[in-house]
Amino acid sequence: MSQNPRGSTALIAAVVALGGFLMGFDSAVISGVTGPIRKVFDLSAGELGTVVACLTLSATLAMAVAGPLADRYGRKRILAITAFLFTVSAVWSALATSSTSLIVARLVGGFGVGGALLIAPMYIAEVAPAGKRGRLVSFNQLNIVLGFSAAFFSNYFIEKAMPQAEGGAVNDAWRWMLAVEAVPAIVYFFALWIVPNSPRWLAMKGRHDEARSVLAWASGEAAADQELKEIEKNLEADRKTTKPRLSELLHPRMRFVMIVGLGLGFFQQITGINAIFYYSTTIFEMAGSGREASLEQAIYVGLVNVVFTVIAMWLIDRAGRKPLLIVGTTLMAAALLTTGFAFKNATFQPEGPLFAKAVSSLPAPAQAALTGMAGETYQDQFAFLDAIDARARSTGDAASIEAVTGAGQDLAKGALQINGMLVLLAIMGYIAGFAISLGPVMWAMFSEIFPARMRGIAISTAGFFNSAISFLVQKLFPVGLASLGPDKVFFVFGGFAVAALLFSAFVVPETKGRSLEELEAELIGDS
Repeated sequence: MSQNPRGSTALIAAVVALGGFLMGFDSAVISGVTGPIRKVFDLSAGELGTVVACLTLSATLAMAVAGPLADRYGRKRILAITAFLFTVSAVWSALATSSTSLIVARLVGGFGVGGALLIAPMYIAEVAPAGKRGRLVSFNQLNIVLGFSAAFFSNYFIEKAMPQAEGGAVNDAWRWMLAVEAVPAIVYFFALWIVPNSPRWLAMKGRHDEARSVLAWASGEAAADQELKEIEKNLEADRKTTKPRLSELLHPRMRFVMIVGLGLGFFQQITGINAIFYYSTTIFEMAGSGREASLEQAIYVGLVNVVFTVIAMWLIDRAGRKPLLIVGTTLMAAALLTTGFAFKNATFQPEGPLFAKAVSSLPAPAQAALTGMAGETYQDQFAFLDAIDARARSTGDAASIEAVTGAGQDLAKGALQINGMLVLLAIMGYIAGFAISLGPVMWAMFSEIFPARMRGIAISTAGFFNSAISFLVQKLFPVGLASLGPDKVFFVFGGFAVAALLFSAFVVPETKGRSLEELEAELIGDS
């Protein structure tokens, strides 16, 4: 391999980090299609939650096997497989003819998400020169949030470009939203051909000349021999080291760091981040925005996420982890509680253009019954739903009763009177708080607080717990909206954010500016 020209390592890192972009895109694109697929496949709240959350389930399973597979077959090959999975998932999802086929397609995409999330930063860390490693690895995290933002942009422009269906029907914009991911996935698959194999993996397989060639290309001839010796020394140490057991995480000396790690993993998800990302358009529609306007507002959410992620990358080693957590969770709590109060103070008035649009798709007897409700005001969603149900039953028409029951959430959105701008600003404030605190700080502290020998298994355990909470939140969020109402759901999230603030202030240690050895001595000790 020829001598590395200036900037080529960064180019390779950028190519590999496209896996992070696809992971973010694949995760966030669902936000634009939740409304349409609920109508097309006649999904209940629980079924919609399953469609959204299933990706996290398979991604978690993928993370459990991606590491061993990458050790056996190579990082580059596994990344190529993730690109293939992203492509298959995008096309399959777009062509889905039932909720079952859509779930299977998203499960396939989830395996790509889990593989990319684990292997892309692993590869970058192994090929990057030591002096550039941190910056290049963080580029993968930035690409994830760029993928989120790109999905929001893509959803909006596809919806805007597609002609509107008549009579309350759903157009095919949602299929194109899901399909478009195939384009960067195919680019990623072929771009990986220019990527060399990881020097650590080559050394693991005894291909030392090839490993040295990659190191010379990445770091220069002068450093290649020394870096190869260090890799071989570490591999030999790994072979001699007794593998840690899961039961060792329960040892008293591990208690404090496991409380911190599991606590951060719990609060990062239980405060609702993925519910808000994946159901953002649903939330904005519930706050009175139309379909296109809600997709546009999701763009603002994505942009705020990108900007404050960059700010966090700049501040995390300057301000420290703990101050970012305290400031961020305070902002999150205030924003979530504000959103809850906005929905609490909303009223439901069955009149106006949005309500009329929702009514227009119903049978004629139901339209006549609901149009007669103009001028009435209801103080909460459930009183309103009871009222329209009574009106539908008064018609004696079975088709009208069934149609009104199925359209209840759309009718509620159309009748809702709320300060939509306050909801938008509060959600943007929440995202800003998350992006400078629990978002990046959790992963940074995972790599710092656990002792070297237990780090791999401890991070895997905390990460699995984090994913399990994420799955439950995504699955139950639409159920909570339907059974509790949005005000109570956001109050619950806000309560957990307050608990996260207290946890950050009184339990989480500061790790800024201290070596891993110093942290291990202080947090673990010799007990």
